[in-house]
Amino acid sequence: MNRRFLREHVLRPYGRLFTLAFVAMLLQTGAGLLQPWPLKVVLDSVLGDHALPHFLDWLHDVVGHHKAGTITVAAIGTVAIALLDGTASYAGSYLTTSIGQWLAHDLRRKLYHHLQRLSLTYYDHHRLGNILSTITDDIDNVQSFFSSSVLSIVVDSTTIVGMFLVMLWLDWEFALIAMAVTPFLFLFVVRFTRLVKHSTKQVREKQSEIVSVVEESLGAIRVVQAFARGDAEEEKLAQRSLESVDAALQARRIKALLSPVMDLVAAIGTALVLWFGANRVLAGKMSAGSLVVFLLYLGKMFKPMQALAKMTNAISKATVGMDRIEAILETDALVVEATDARPAPPLRGEIVFEHVSFAYGDGPLILRDVDFTIPAGSMAALVGPTGEGKSTIINLIPRLYDPQGGSVRIDGTDVKQWTVKSLREQISYVQQETLLFHTTLWENIAYGKPDASRAEIEEAARLANADEFIAKLPEGYDTVVGERGSTLSGGQRQRIGIARALIRNAPILILDEPTSGLDAASEALVTEALARLMQGRTTLVIAHRLGTIRRADVIMVLREGRIVERGRHDELVAQGGHYAALHALQLGAAG
Repeated sequence: MNRRFLREHVLRPYGRLFTLAFVAMLLQTGAGLLQPWPLKVVLDSVLGDHALPHFLDWLHDVVGHHKAGTITVAAIGTVAIALLDGTASYAGSYLTTSIGQWLAHDLRRKLYHHLQRLSLTYYDHHRLGNILSTITDDIDNVQSFFSSSVLSIVVDSTTIVGMFLVMLWLDWEFALIAMAVTPFLFLFVVRFTRLVKHSTKQVREKQSEIVSVVEESLGAIRVVQAFARGDAEEEKLAQRSLESVDAALQARRIKALLSPVMDLVAAIGTALVLWFGANRVLAGKMSAGSLVVFLLYLGKMFKPMQALAKMTNAISKATVGMDRIEAILETDALVVEATDARPAPPLRGEIVFEHVSFAYGDGPLILRDVDFTIPAGSMAALVGPTGEGKSTIINLIPRLYDPQGGSVRIDGTDVKQWTVKSLREQISYVQQETLLFHTTLWENIAYGKPDASRAEIEEAARLANADEFIAKLPEGYDTVVGERGSTLSGGQRQRIGIARALIRNAPILILDEPTSGLDAASEALVTEALARLMQGRTTLVIAHRLGTIRRADVIMVLREGRIVERGRHDELVAQGGHYAALHALQLGAAG
């Protein structure tokens, strides 16, 4: 079991509840230890002539030597013990369930909070399906363990120890005979637990792969159907599912050994106790009541042993889940916020890159000694072939990544000196393909400013040329769009994205090929809306269509991670370099 996980996520926040639950479990164990004693009292002192143990001498003070009174006390004691057992069981179960549920709630929040703050580098190297599986299945396994299994483990363990101590006190020689099979049982359980943990880990990995395949395939369902690749995707899922079946059957083969082996060991132990015990009773070395206590204890002892062995499956699932949760929580944020980071003041928007170099992980450099300045309120454009680092540059400004060399400054201050949240709150985006949420149009627009009024939302939509198509929808602004905005056209999605950026009213605007893939009519509407959006803002545009950036204050051309040309449109065309060649190519294509 992960000790650090238990200490930080269970014992610290829920220490008081755990203590109360533990007390309830001890009371339940005590009730279990007392259950055979009323029967022993009746067998030895009522039906037989054996003296009561010294700790029951108080019984003579209550009823004297009247057998009827002794039977009455034994009957009352049976009910009282059952009442104690039931009350303690209820309290323990309620408390552990509370711990499990609140633990799952807190883990989901901590995990999601941490995932929201990891840099994009983490998501570049981890499949979303595995992350989703950890947030759902692994947390559920941990929650189930603390809600259901912890109580049983503690009660069963303390019951075994308590019964063994009582058996030693009654007859230590016979107790050692009765427990002769337990070392073999212990060795089997230890070996069994290791095998179960290994097999459980394999099953969880295969199940995560299934989630990843489904998530990836359904997330790209339009591509799958457009290329008629449904059969191939089904085959991929079938292959992962077969691997999961094989892993699950292998785990089941291991777990299926438990019951027959435990039953056989329990039968051998019971047979030894019955044979030796009966002979000791006949020889007068032991009372019948003591033999009954031994037999009942032994039956109760083997049952918890079997339960503990079967609990290895729940323990293994919880342990694997804890390991997977810890693996995410211990992942460094990569974009690390300085301990003395302060909120960013209202920004003017001057952006400066000073000798910036960047690489994804251990890969080759994407940017090499990039230097440029974008004055506040001006428009700059990045052009160049795909893969030259344009998107990387715009991702460095809001610290979605951090450079390996150099610095990014806004208004003369390194962006690392500000809190990430306060920096990103002053930057707006319009992406190549606007992603919308499965909710109403007005909520999608207000995503840039959650406290926006309805009037602000409608004004932003008007300025973005979105109100004309929204007004034609049956539900208007209350229309719920499909997942990722699938029920809207590309141009409509882009105009909603522009409205979202407008309502944010941030001093810095980043446009990532916002008119790419649009038809002429949609492009005209989007371009008109963008012109309104860019007014008075520092704007950085990635563009493949050079006609959209003719009015840029500066155009920077990237080649092999460096800025090789910069200037206005007419200046770069006149130079006859890379930009001029690209311009001529697009003019030829248009012709």
